[in-house]
Amino acid sequence: MLRLRSLCSVLALCAALAIAAPVGAQAQVTPFAQSLAEASAQDAVIASFYHARAYAPFWTLPEQASRRAALFTALERAGDHGLPVTRYDAGALAQAIRAARTEGDLGRLEFTLTRAFLSYARDVHSGVLDPAKVDAGILREVTHDDPAALLNGFAASDPAAFLRGLPPQWPEYARLMKEKIDLERAIADGGWGPEVSGGKIEPGASGARVVALRDRLAGQGYLSRSATQDYDARITRAVQRFQLDHGLTADGVAGEGTLAELNIPPEARLQSVLVAMERLRWMAGTDRGDRYVWVNQPDFTAQIINGGAVEFQTRAVIGKNVPDQRSPEFSDLMEHMVINPSWGVPRSIIVKEYLPLLQANPNAVAHLQVVDGKGRVVPRSAVNFAGYTARSFPFGLRQPPSDGNALGKVKFMFPNPYNIYLHDTPAKELFANEVRAYSHGCIRLGDPFDFAYALLSVQSADPKGTFQTALDSDLETVVKLDKSLPVHLVYFTAWPDAKGNMTWRRDVYGRDGRIFDALTEAGVVLGGVQG
Repeated sequence: MLRLRSLCSVLALCAALAIAAPVGAQAQVTPFAQSLAEASAQDAVIASFYHARAYAPFWTLPEQASRRAALFTALERAGDHGLPVTRYDAGALAQAIRAARTEGDLGRLEFTLTRAFLSYARDVHSGVLDPAKVDAGILREVTHDDPAALLNGFAASDPAAFLRGLPPQWPEYARLMKEKIDLERAIADGGWGPEVSGGKIEPGASGARVVALRDRLAGQGYLSRSATQDYDARITRAVQRFQLDHGLTADGVAGEGTLAELNIPPEARLQSVLVAMERLRWMAGTDRGDRYVWVNQPDFTAQIINGGAVEFQTRAVIGKNVPDQRSPEFSDLMEHMVINPSWGVPRSIIVKEYLPLLQANPNAVAHLQVVDGKGRVVPRSAVNFAGYTARSFPFGLRQPPSDGNALGKVKFMFPNPYNIYLHDTPAKELFANEVRAYSHGCIRLGDPFDFAYALLSVQSADPKGTFQTALDSDLETVVKLDKSLPVHLVYFTAWPDAKGNMTWRRDVYGRDGRIFDALTEAGVVLGGVQG
């Protein structure tokens, strides 16, 4: 990282060298313009930008010192965002400035600085990685700013303010940056102390393992340092706070799951933070909305957020951790709910699970109707199930509204090509589990009726009555939302809650691990140490 004195000397040298650079819309073909044109020929956007400027300098004139300084400051701080700083290499840029001796050198330097700016701007605004290449379940549509618009916007703005505005401006991103600094400090200080070995520790225990538990909690900020060796009320409360922050049952007992989370080192937590920051950059072009539905899959919850506060929250079940059943990540707009829904069985489930049963016994899965392409019920006696393959089977399966319907009594629709939605379920017992990954991909809600009341509260004076009237009819009923509501299916294992307190969850699908591996391959390193 450049020191301030070094940066100042670099900028001064750049200003001095710029005297010979051509200026003006009618610039002649000079060594500066020729070298700049030759260098930018490898990048159409940069070539077009400088062509429109008649190859006038953008960085190297004395009056452009503030622009240069702002860029160097941003590049020096790229590590604060968990970016691959060697990709921009402020040190190499400074060396190129120091080595410049001719107009041709300055022309090539112009191109190099512009390319570094565009690379940094893209990464810090919308992410280092293409998520679709990392994991097939990440279906988020990443919006990248047009490079020409970035350059023109930078040219017309206060340079430092423009660069400060590139990262996600959500408060969670700033909180994650702070957590990154805190974790790097903990790593530099040697971590959070020895791991707590052995099995479960309960309140009332005493001795060396309690001391290790105490110190580990203190190292992570859940307990002030003390000399106690007893698992007393203070340690019990600290364990409960820790458990709440880590999605565990808050019983105050340091059981197997609690100790496993407690023993996770700061380096692993830092990886989660870096991945969370990258995920937020992928969402930089997403309109989160002032009121929206937020389903954080590793947290197994669905929330309605209104004005930054949690308006409603319920437990959720997400997709099973097997291929083709993991819940995807994307954003869409919820348009309506269906009360007393029928369940149109997805094609993948029909051919993989039900067709073999029907081929063995045409009367199997009797709760499902066989329907043709127009939705008409077909008598099973008219179908030779054994005569079809998974590819040729022309029928659908549908479960009519009922108490045992797989979708329960209501589903919440945000039409999307992935056939994913939120819904009720008759399998209520699953919500008592700590890890809730059981569905075929859709999100099941623990309190779907209350969720419906909350959605309808902004458009009905009697949301409960409106819902119950439709429910009591036993008829499949569509209730449109007066205003479509953004829905965000996300995956954050590190996330600050509404009060800014960091919470941590397990990487149930292994997606964070794959993202961090890809970030590492791109040049991101832990602890701000670049190699």
